[in-house]
Amino acid sequence: MQERTKLYFISDIHLGIPPNEKEREQMFVAWLDYVKVDAKKIFLLGDIFDFWFSYKHVVPRGYVRVLGKLAELSDMGIEIHYAIGNHDMWIFDYFSKELDINTYSKPWGFTYDGKEFLVGHGDGLGKNDKKYNFLKLLFASRICQKLFASLHPYIGMSLAKFCSKRSRFSHSEMDLTYFGDDKEDITLYCKKALNDKHYDYCIFGHRHLLLDREIGQNTRYINLGQWVTDKYYAVYDNHDIKVESFLPIMNND
Repeated sequence: MQERTKLYFISDIHLGIPPNEKEREQMFVAWLDYVKVDAKKIFLLGDIFDFWFSYKHVVPRGYVRVLGKLAELSDMGIEIHYAIGNHDMWIFDYFSKELDINTYSKPWGFTYDGKEFLVGHGDGLGKNDKKYNFLKLLFASRICQKLFASLHPYIGMSLAKFCSKRSRFSHSEMDLTYFGDDKEDITLYCKKALNDKHYDYCIFGHRHLLLDREIGQNTRYINLGQWVTDKYYAVYDNHDIKVESFLPIMNND
């Protein structure tokens, strides 16, 4: 049996949105099968689902293949870490209790193989986006969560998908432009973190823009892009980290 030593990082799959929802889910499951051979830890860096709400007695429809595969890998002893994103912020304790997956609401650091990592989703890290940060605080409030939970799941999920669709359509091509190290919220957050501690790798999602940049002395900032149209992920192999594209041959029969 091959020794599991590698770390894998992936983000922004947005399961549940068109187009090609089923194909994207199958691709993600295929990727999980691919990495389970040598993965020691898997980091899901947010927005894996375009929307999720952990009801007390109801599991949102869909994603059966993904949930089953995550359970399989967790049962194999592979550590799975989930950075909660802005689209799946209402995960609560479902993944930790049902799938034994560690969840995080803020970026966190860890040491592996003598290297220092800082990872997270990447939303809400800038102080200038007051409107978004206010909405995030609102959605994180117990009152808002209880009000949504009081809705029938059919109504709640339909409303959530409508709002999520409007949010996507509000994005422009400007979102795919890198504005410079002194203007990007995630970059500024990482550079500030470097004032207190050295990190070899800062790995985030959210931005939907594939990046691999030097932002400090021997520090790389990697943004994983997104899986809706691209299939990028990062892997650390006990020597260095690299960004790769996952393009398997899918069986459509």
